[in-house]
Amino acid sequence: MLVFPNAKINLGLNITEKRSDGFHNLETVFYPINLCDILEFVVSESKTSFINTGLQINVSDKENLVLRAYHLLKKDIQLPELMIHLHKIIPFGAGLGGGSSDAAFMLKALNSYFKLNLNIEQLKNYAQELGSDCPFFLKNKPVFAEGTGNIFTRVNSDLSDYHILIVKPDIHISTKEAFTGIKPATPEFNLRRISDLPISNFKNVLINDFEETVFRLYPEIKKIKKTLYNTGAVYAQMSGSGSAVFGIYKEKPDIPENFGSYFTFIHKPNKDFSI
Repeated sequence: MLVFPNAKINLGLNITEKRSDGFHNLETVFYPINLCDILEFVVSESKTSFINTGLQINVSDKENLVLRAYHLLKKDIQLPELMIHLHKIIPFGAGLGGGSSDAAFMLKALNSYFKLNLNIEQLKNYAQELGSDCPFFLKNKPVFAEGTGNIFTRVNSDLSDYHILIVKPDIHISTKEAFTGIKPATPEFNLRRISDLPISNFKNVLINDFEETVFRLYPEIKKIKKTLYNTGAVYAQMSGSGSAVFGIYKEKPDIPENFGSYFTFIHKPNKDFSI
């Protein structure tokens, strides 16, 4: 079984409230992009094994989201041993949701290949155990996300006529760093209404609350955003808590020469984009 787990970007991100459990409530819009990992499994005659090529994830089996997805289902459903191969392309520590996507696609692939007949709600319940944003990748459609990023409402945000340039410097931002200085507040713009907002107005309305802290700690990331605007982006923003930054362009952008040491990817316009 071969699948291609895709990444996402955040359109706007507002931290609205600190919860009694120590976590924060937020509001954002998740939008899928066609930057993908490659995930494959075949039935094994011996013990379950995991091979990682491409970017190295360097986590224990207990923290490995692909293996966790497999064992989560196996706890309730009889599954054979597998040989699993993940070729990692989506950079991690980037705010692009690559790990959550790998886990969600593993759940979907197991359900499909072994004809488990799990419905979307059952898959969602499993996915929620693996990460707040993991259930988003089950349907892979633009959503308004609230709570801890785990409550979704479908929105008609459409960037299918635009190129999206992703830029990821070699910087890892911890969750603790990202939340330094965050002051939860009610946002001025209701992201549920993003489909009513012309993309040309995104720059004047949408914000990412993490940018103020991250840009202060890592001026290099702020400079990337400025460069994207200087090269014609209609809108540019850091995705999630970073460190990837994206720019939305009407025409295919040229990748600036000073981005040579960064990971870059261009999501191309596609009216029929579906994963």
